Amino acid sequence: MRAAASTVDGLPTAAADGSVAQWTDRYTHAVMDTFGPPQRVLVRGEGPYVWDADGNRYLDLLGGIAVNSLGHGHPTLTAAISAQLGTLGHVSNFFGSPTQIAFAERLLQLAQAPDGSRVFLTNSGTEANEAAFKLARRTGRPRILALEGAFHGRTMGALALTHKAAYREPFEPLPGGVEWVPFGDVAALEAALAPGDVAALFVEPLQGEAGVLPLPPGYLAEARRLTARHGTLLVLDEVQTGMGRTGSWFAHQLPHIGGGVVPDAVTVAKGLGGGFPVGALLAFGDSTASLLGRGQHGSTFGGNPVASAAGLATIGVIERDGLLEHVTGLGARLRRRILDLDTPLVEAVRGEGLLIGIGLSAPVAPAVASRALAAGFIVNPVNPTSIRLAPPFVLTDEQAGTFVDFLAELDPAEVAA
Repeated sequence: MRAAASTVDGLPTAAADGSVAQWTDRYTHAVMDTFGPPQRVLVRGEGPYVWDADGNRYLDLLGGIAVNSLGHGHPTLTAAISAQLGTLGHVSNFFGSPTQIAFAERLLQLAQAPDGSRVFLTNSGTEANEAAFKLARRTGRPRILALEGAFHGRTMGALALTHKAAYREPFEPLPGGVEWVPFGDVAALEAALAPGDVAALFVEPLQGEAGVLPLPPGYLAEARRLTARHGTLLVLDEVQTGMGRTGSWFAHQLPHIGGGVVPDAVTVAKGLGGGFPVGALLAFGDSTASLLGRGQHGSTFGGNPVASAAGLATIGVIERDGLLEHVTGLGARLRRRILDLDTPLVEAVRGEGLLIGIGLSAPVAPAVASRALAAGFIVNPVNPTSIRLAPPFVLTDEQAGTFVDFLAELDPAEVAA
């Protein structure tokens, strides 16, 4: 048995009383090997920076994969969580709480949802998509459509919607009836919907796990027109793109992406709680919101007061500090600076706001990410030819510029070696 961490008043704590190597060794004996060994063991954060157990500082340009929208240790978020936990930490869903109710109302307001809309609160994006899957099943129709390249989560229903075979095949048979249509192909979508038996179409406004790929202009509007014609639910997965990540509360609200589209349901999580686990399914209009009836879905922790307080605080800070405008401006400047680099390594820059995909000219993304980490930057090699950035909204131009300088000085020949 390995020694416990240090204690406070006799209770074990997670104090970082060891090196990265020591903690990594302990990790391999205590944590399931589903993620592989940790790249570093991180012990604290402040704003857009984190520090590892050896005292090294990193600029966090991934933000916990689009989660830490307010950065690390934000005082307003910390105070809201602490105050709520000290007042009422958890109640079962046999009861409501003012925080839960206010949070649901706020989400519907931000989504510009019509009268009769309602929210099911969850702990994660996967759970929100799982709830949306069940919502679709309640239509009684047998087929569900998603797009090629889609990623909707890892639980069995959400996994059934995910396109990548390597994720799905070890766990088959999965819930059936799911089909994938070619990404951005309106004609293929129209053909798939034509029989009139499709319950729902699931769409990400930008496919994050596929390399931050935006849908072609006008696609969402056509998807809305076609799904409405055939009585099919349009479910927008905004788990990664929602809550200000693209410079708007939801990506589909951007004119050049959604063009005024009103979906039937939206799923959201990641940045929703600023780092605290919380997600939601927003059902638009009474007919959709009433598909899941009493006893047909549940969540022990979903909508608990602390998670709701975290969500309300995160929304409040984004509004108070003008972070939507900052995300829009900084994201545009950062994408332009990367695209303008005089390096053959960068082939394309994609994205909206502070969800950015850097397309590389060779399959060297893991090597680039490794060199970035060694230089003090956390980025994500989302596929062999793409680097994903999803930094905190509090990132400054100066801080972002240090990463641009790193890319400019990177030797493509050394990276490819």
